[in-house]
Amino acid sequence: MNYKCPKCDNTTYELGEMRATGGTLSKIFDVQNKKFTSVTCKKCTYTEFFKAKTSAMSNIFDFFTN
Repeated sequence: MNYKCPKCDNTTYELGEMRATGGTLSKIFDVQNKKFTSVTCKKCTYTEFFKAKTSAMSNIFDFFTN
């Protein structure tokens, strides 16, 4: 990945992942159906989030493991 921080122009980064609920039913059943990939600059810690696709299987797995 050719990453360049938009705040400090640093090129070193760290990748992460975050999941979030999307609505009332997903909150009731504790299903996290929104997945985001984060890119964090190692120098200034500026972080950007990008929406990623989630599969039905990962949502079922989340339901049974929460």
